[in-house]
Amino acid sequence: MQDERQLILADQNFRDIRPVMGAEIDMAIGSDENDYEIKIRRDQWDDRYKYGNVFYINDTEFGGIIGRKKINTTDSTISLFGRTWRGMLEKKIIRPPTGQDYKKVSGELSVVLDGLIAEHFGDYFVVSRSDTGIFVTDYQFDRYCTLLAGLTKMLKSVGYRLQIRYVQQERGQPGYVELSAVPIEDYSEKIELSQDSRLNFTFDENKNGINHLICLGKGELQDRQVIDLYVQEDGSIGRDLFYTGIREVCGVYENTSAERDELEEKGREKLAKLMNRTIFEMNVEQLKMNVEIGDIIGGRDYGTGMYAAKPIAKKIYRVAGGKTSLEYKVEGDD
Repeated sequence: MQDERQLILADQNFRDIRPVMGAEIDMAIGSDENDYEIKIRRDQWDDRYKYGNVFYINDTEFGGIIGRKKINTTDSTISLFGRTWRGMLEKKIIRPPTGQDYKKVSGELSVVLDGLIAEHFGDYFVVSRSDTGIFVTDYQFDRYCTLLAGLTKMLKSVGYRLQIRYVQQERGQPGYVELSAVPIEDYSEKIELSQDSRLNFTFDENKNGINHLICLGKGELQDRQVIDLYVQEDGSIGRDLFYTGIREVCGVYENTSAERDELEEKGREKLAKLMNRTIFEMNVEQLKMNVEIGDIIGGRDYGTGMYAAKPIAKKIYRVAGGKTSLEYKVEGDD
């Protein structure tokens, strides 16, 4: 029986070619990176590592298409790079229909998801037909947002998340990448990671972030477009001033080519990166946790009292020097 985390090489039609042995793997999904590097020793090289072929780990989201090769004669390795399945969604844009200001959708989540994926990828991905029983009505996407950002935000608005997994078939049948809408699980009250968990973790709590962003768009001098964005008490971003006096921390964002709607959209994205935040990183390999991007877990440091209950933002799978690790990164605005 194959290792449950065995990396497999398949052709562009998802038919298995061979297990990948002895490679170094660095594969990240979620947050600000959705890509991978697979480093193959020259003595393990195979001419079937072709552009368009895919790597995958069965029943996980870890995988993607080969899109770049790099040869290193110093250590006699060939590195293969590519976007993960999630990364492919990041390179598609949701455009407003002709004559409309925004793209809007209505319907049951699986049906809506299927329509959007088919619009951008045809039948490359398979969308689960499971009926979630959850509907959206005239959901409005941000203008020209990525497909990944749009789907994530839409699903989160109703307490759901995007699940991606590779499904390996038997007897030489091609596998497939399945996308589905599933409920967000909140494990923060069931699982609290701390010193008692006997694992290493890092807390990075920033209370020195920007809470008032002045966004400058098109125009000159007094005719220049200006939008003020403010962090609210609950961590959301709005147009009303909340922090004042010594507690107000200002910053400036310039986008001289942006119209007003785009200026505000990009400004909100910028402020979300600059505001107060708590980052909690841990390696939970030994806990065998079955948590996915979007699910919520809690972490506590008893010495300082720092606590975070945040969604999983990133997962990083690595194999190096014969050692395997799976890291989870939890990052949220505080």
